[in-house]
Amino acid sequence: MAAQAVSLLREVSRLEAPLEELRALQSVLQSVPLSELREQAAELRLGPLFSLLNEHHREQTTLCVSILERLLQALEPVHVARNLRVDLQRGLTHPNDSVKILTLSQVGRIVENSDAVTEILNNAELLKQIVYCIGGENLSVAKAAIKSLSRISLTQAGLEALFESNLLDDLKSVMETNDIVRYRVYELIVEISSVSPESLNYCTTSGLVTQLLRELTGEDVLVRATCIEMVTSLAYTHHGRQYLAQEGVIDQISNIIVGADSDAFSSFYLPGFVKFFGNLAIMDSPQQICERYPVFVEKVFEMTESQDPTMIGVAVDTIGILGSNVEGKQVLQKTGTRFERLLMRIGYQAKNASTELKIRCLDAISSLFYLPPDQQTDDLLRMTESWFSSLSRDPLELFRGISNQPFLELHCAALKVFTGTRVRALVQEDPTCRGATKPVHHNY
Repeated sequence: MAAQAVSLLREVSRLEAPLEELRALQSVLQSVPLSELREQAAELRLGPLFSLLNEHHREQTTLCVSILERLLQALEPVHVARNLRVDLQRGLTHPNDSVKILTLSQVGRIVENSDAVTEILNNAELLKQIVYCIGGENLSVAKAAIKSLSRISLTQAGLEALFESNLLDDLKSVMETNDIVRYRVYELIVEISSVSPESLNYCTTSGLVTQLLRELTGEDVLVRATCIEMVTSLAYTHHGRQYLAQEGVIDQISNIIVGADSDAFSSFYLPGFVKFFGNLAIMDSPQQICERYPVFVEKVFEMTESQDPTMIGVAVDTIGILGSNVEGKQVLQKTGTRFERLLMRIGYQAKNASTELKIRCLDAISSLFYLPPDQQTDDLLRMTESWFSSLSRDPLELFRGISNQPFLELHCAALKVFTGTRVRALVQEDPTCRGATKPVHHNY
């Protein structure tokens, strides 16, 4: 079968309009194992197929893309990089997005190969075209370009190619296309920055990280909402958090939360800002973050009293994150009766809110009540028992009612709460709840 495919490929190269032959070749390739194609790799002349992509014929282009996707898998990335470099460059500027995606998939294979990636780094024009793919309308093309550039930047040579050449000017030029493209470039910069302190240094020296942070703390509330997600991604790394702290960014975010009460449009960015601190707390120290930035805890408690389901949902999620470890539970416990009132509100929402918000409340409750076996001290068990009692006048009835509702996700979320050691004990002590924690089998 592989020999037949090679024969058809030769036939295609001799004809000006080989539509029938392309259809036949596509059909044959569907049944040829990749291992057999690799054995015939030396006979695979793909230049004619790439040339046919230049014709303004939709079906022909579609067939060629499909065929090339299969045949290129049979070629080693080094071979593709060295022998098809011109075709790759043309593919990245092709008006058909499927051709660009095909080309970028091969770039992806090349940059994953330590022997082949050098060929990309030495091809300034190809790198430039990859950068400009970020600015295209097709999101799949842009994502593939971002992924390739991010992978290239994992090496010292890749960082130098991107940030110490004209490529940086190309990147800044692409950013000017529109707001969406600018955010795509920020996404790339954050991905690269997150790899290592050295990578972050290259990105900060370029000025692009500073530009992102300037937009984060600027006056445009919609821009703030977008930028905080990227800054939160940077904060997932230890060196990223260190940088944000050293540059005073965390303090600035805290100050913006402080001023949010006088900002009529704060609902656009507050959820993201609160999530940022929630992530900081769980990655570092809940106690340190809550003590240093009391406005964060204050705002979370305040948001649970909001009439906006979005605000309530974020607050509930954040409480669940804070209470996912013992240190966070103790921080919440220190707020005393205020936390008891908050638990009552969560219990109310778990019973009366929309299904989506009910599930989020139940997930938070489950996180609050869970204690690993090695941390189940008498004090902590008594604490979670008192929390359970604060959820409702009759918390067992609350969960029994939720568990009996005919919604699978809601049902499972309620039962998940019973995995908490003390809650499970309380349920088992109640004769009306016997069997509530037994596994429930569903037809999925």
